[in-house]
Amino acid sequence: MVSIVAVLLGAAFVGGFAGALHPLGDSLAVFRIPIAVVFALWVIWSPWPAWIRWSIAVMCLVAMGQIVAQKYVSHPEGPITIYQKNLLFQNDQVAALAADIRTTRPDIVTLQELTSRNAALARELRAEYPYQASCALVEWARVAILSRWPVEGEICVEGQGLVGIQVMSPNGLFWAFSVHAFWPWPHGQANQFDVILPVLRDLEEPVVIAGDFNMVPWSYALRSIERSIGATRAGPLFSTLTNMGAPLPIDHVYAPGGGQAVRRPLLGSDHSGVLAKVFVFEP
Repeated sequence: MVSIVAVLLGAAFVGGFAGALHPLGDSLAVFRIPIAVVFALWVIWSPWPAWIRWSIAVMCLVAMGQIVAQKYVSHPEGPITIYQKNLLFQNDQVAALAADIRTTRPDIVTLQELTSRNAALARELRAEYPYQASCALVEWARVAILSRWPVEGEICVEGQGLVGIQVMSPNGLFWAFSVHAFWPWPHGQANQFDVILPVLRDLEEPVVIAGDFNMVPWSYALRSIERSIGATRAGPLFSTLTNMGAPLPIDHVYAPGGGQAVRRPLLGSDHSGVLAKVFVFEP
């Protein structure tokens, strides 16, 4: 029985690195740390030979360490500011959220779960952010993006949670996107990424993308985002949603040169906001 459980835990641990082969791998990657902890402790007390037990334990510690270390890496602060927020469809603190956005003075605001119940936020911010675009994810909820700078073009991929604007910044044109990804397997995230990645990959100007990705940054799905647009996640790593007691880092901002990110308050949502100062253009 000990060996059977150890093999199952080992399969779950290794499977979490196999997102390229099947989207189940990314679902397992979300739980890489708890799986690694249980796997390491289980095999240490197993009757297996010592070299096997301790080799597995070290492997698990390395995998955990690579993730935990991301919480303590220092990141430089870029010149372009993005405010990312999953609003929560029933948010009743729109005024407080608008005040926080005005206080932090971002250049771009990316929003998810924009509904009839919280749409006043976009209207309230129109004076500061006159350039706005939104796109339907489902019938009752949209993704949106707001800019203080003029916009030259717009992309909407309906039903796939992606809206983008071609921004005319003081330093030149770039694309900024707001995304709301589906939950991973057995839900539709992998198919959604198959649709939106070619859209991002074909653009000529630099791309910034922010949103609720419903996925951890060490997953195959988000590493595919990085490769497609040549971007780096603004850090450090921190949780933006607590689900069943588990802290999950699933809201992110990606930019060509990366940047610094800090957590903002919940303000009526179940997701923390992310304020990122990123590098879009080469110095």
